[in-house]
Amino acid sequence: MNRPTRRLKIRHITRYAYDRPVSRSVHRLHLKPISDWRQTVVDHALTISQPTTVIEYEDPFGNPAARFELTHPYAELTIAAESVVDIVDIDPFAFATVPIRPSYPLVWMPAERLMLSPYLQPEELPDTQLREIYEYAMTFVERNNRDLMETLFAINLALKRDYVYAPGSTTLNTTAFDVYASKRGVCQDLANLFICMARLLGIPARYVCGYIHTGNAGQNRVGADASHAWVQLYIPHVGWRGFDPTNGTLPHLDHVRVGYGRHYRDTAPTSGTLYSPALESLSVEVEVDELLPVGKAPPGGAGAPTSAPPASASPALRAAAEAVWGAGRKGEKAGGMATAAAGGQPVGAAG
Repeated sequence: MNRPTRRLKIRHITRYAYDRPVSRSVHRLHLKPISDWRQTVVDHALTISQPTTVIEYEDPFGNPAARFELTHPYAELTIAAESVVDIVDIDPFAFATVPIRPSYPLVWMPAERLMLSPYLQPEELPDTQLREIYEYAMTFVERNNRDLMETLFAINLALKRDYVYAPGSTTLNTTAFDVYASKRGVCQDLANLFICMARLLGIPARYVCGYIHTGNAGQNRVGADASHAWVQLYIPHVGWRGFDPTNGTLPHLDHVRVGYGRHYRDTAPTSGTLYSPALESLSVEVEVDELLPVGKAPPGGAGAPTSAPPASASPALRAAAEAVWGAGRKGEKAGGMATAAAGGQPVGAAG
């Protein structure tokens, strides 16, 4: 059965400038969106301002990736990617109503644990810090009677409600514990904290890099649309499902997935290595436009679901649904995801 889709166009431009010519550099890109049963890449074009040969390949996590090398001196580099993506209209809450209700603690069979092991290892932090985050995560488990679905919805909403979205307050070196202690950060930080909490609870979690359509049509449009980060959790008998703690929502028609990984470094939109000393400056522009709505524009705005949870849904599920509808009315947060420089050094937050 053909499902309705929403068509989005993404324009992502990264500009590098150096204080002296760079003699050689190697670059890796994650700029082409994923194609699968939930979204389809209709068109994609990549332009590099310097002459080079681009090699496209599938990385170890199954993501579309590209690599190129520059072997002649240059002082400026622009990488431009344009993509058109169809996003399938799938009820984001359908998985929460399956008759099998997993509960905590989860038990993984040996083969499952082997395959999921990269997503079960928490961030390398002092034991005292990991214990604090674990005890924090367990408060959600106990408050929700050890029901897995309701626990995950509750954490997703709490990270939206209890933490301050503060662009520029963190860097690539900010840890999950730093975010927990300060109660502030951007999309990348909230995703990292959710991932750490989930893994300490034995729930496989992976980092998702992509884009989000905010619906902003004002003068600050370029600053509002940005690369975005959220998480996917592996739920028994369900599979990988997305959670966006920055907005307290479940990804639906406004999230475009570009890459999955253990952490940000696996999915960075642009990264690389410079083989000669140079000071680097960087600027990023991202625009996400709707080309075709789903039939007609969703009644709640960008990201509003076309179907609501059933009347029998739990309070946690209803709260999650309200967050999705509310995000469409109030405008979602985007950006704030740090960008790796061509030389592999962290730079300021993108949002």
